[in-house]
Amino acid sequence: MSHTYSANFARLVFSTKERKDLILPELQPKLFAYLGGTLRKLGSTMLTIGGTPNHVHILIKVPPTARLAEIVQKVKGSSSHWLGKQGVTFEWQQGYGAFSVSPSMVSTVQAYIEGQEEHHRKRNYEAEFLALLRKSGVECSPREALG
Repeated sequence: MSHTYSANFARLVFSTKERKDLILPELQPKLFAYLGGTLRKLGSTMLTIGGTPNHVHILIKVPPTARLAEIVQKVKGSSSHWLGKQGVTFEWQQGYGAFSVSPSMVSTVQAYIEGQEEHHRKRNYEAEFLALLRKSGVECSPREALG
């Protein structure tokens, strides 16, 4: 086969350090656009992004030659730097969640991510992230997962 074909989708989830509400509402659209631009530069396609003042969910299409850990590292590092330039003392949490998404589930995950504000009226980030880990079959203690 002379061509490479792939349909690799990933849901990235990460929070601010100590889950502090540092993503101010007036900065959120600019931050989301910045994250999308960074992903494009890395060869990824951002399908959707959503979040709250203390975390983000990003659904991306991962290029076949990419290393997901490298994408996340660069996205988090560059956005922390950008937020600092905006006058925000900012850090992301050390770790992150990365979950594969079946092509048949992309629209469902997109809708969920776009409804973050509504979802968080019912449960907080910690409960949401632990449920996502369980649903994805990731075994770890709550203390380990939420650090």
